Amino acid sequence: MKLVLALWDADQRALLGDDLRSVLRSSGCTRLQVNLDADLPENLLRLQHFSEPLTSIVTLWTEESLDFPSVVRPYAARVAGWEVDERQPLVPPEVADGERMDALAQVAFLRKPAEMPYDDWLAHWQGPHTQVAIETQATFGYTQNRVVAKLTDDTPDVDAIVEELFSSEAMHDIHAFYGSGGDKAELDRRLTTLTESVSKMGADRDLDVVPTSRYTWDLST
Repeated sequence: MKLVLALWDADQRALLGDDLRSVLRSSGCTRLQVNLDADLPENLLRLQHFSEPLTSIVTLWTEESLDFPSVVRPYAARVAGWEVDERQPLVPPEVADGERMDALAQVAFLRKPAEMPYDDWLAHWQGPHTQVAIETQATFGYTQNRVVAKLTDDTPDVDAIVEELFSSEAMHDIHAFYGSGGDKAELDRRLTTLTESVSKMGADRDLDVVPTSRYTWDLST
């Protein structure tokens, strides 16, 4: 079971510390991922639909049915959470425990348009759009998390959570982000193709995009 937790006003230093990992390991978690809006350029794309800016995301893998939002609540002013079904069109590379991945990890929270049938939305997102996203961006890791349940009564409605990994150069160079090789015409073509696909599934509105640094740990041993 994979859980994604959103933390507002979190103690980011504590999220990378030994105490949290100890608590989660004793609670039955086998893997931990922490994404923090930290150590990044200020001018990166950030979009906000949540009522407050989101800066910290904790992802857990576990077989235990515990109240994990409550487990991590001491580390933040507010916690929301979702159980998700993971799909990885591009499997991220492994990085040593606790080491910051040399990358821009862009996390997006998607919401299905009210007027669009869920099956149509899902079919486009996990079908044609997946290929478009891979072909028009220079990603080396792409994880799609379909939300299957909310973990708390006050967790906001979200239909999917996506993480895309870009090279560190992509933080400063739009051609490195889109893989257009410095060709302005190719960049425009990729942008147009991606924008059209995003619009078809309503992800051009009601969207949160959080640029992050990414850390992972194996808690199974």
